[in-house]
Amino acid sequence: MKKHLLLAVCLVTLASSGAAAAGSNASGFGLGVMLGEPNGLSAKLWSNNNTAFNFGLAWSTKKDAGETMHADYVWHKMDAIDVDEGALPFYYGIGVRYRGRDSGDDNIGVRFPLGLDYLFAGSAFDVFLEVVPIMDLAPDTDFDINAALGGRFFF
Repeated sequence: MKKHLLLAVCLVTLASSGAAAAGSNASGFGLGVMLGEPNGLSAKLWSNNNTAFNFGLAWSTKKDAGETMHADYVWHKMDAIDVDEGALPFYYGIGVRYRGRDSGDDNIGVRFPLGLDYLFAGSAFDVFLEVVPIMDLAPDTDFDINAALGGRFFF
């Protein structure tokens, strides 16, 4: 339980450091929800115009799975898809995932997020769709995949 509390404190610290940089959905800190596998809270902290940190604190719907936490560093291709209003960047990255299991065999793995993030013009809101291949490294090597649809409000 202590490791869960420590991760939550780290997420809040990162969130508060990014709040001062807010202004639009392509800057600052955003908080929202994601639905799919896993379901829960989603956060994004832009580090510049093209890169960001994505975080998740959620629960898995898979059999014998409980809470999940992840942190990713992602790069955005802002001009990948042309839209009339707003922006629709493709993003890709690398990160880590912790997944608790009811059986006690918790997983730690490497994530490779791929997604689309619609940034509404003149708004502090975004919506995203992502597919994330995962290579679990502990306690055993295994392959997994996550997918989620979500939205965040930027402060």
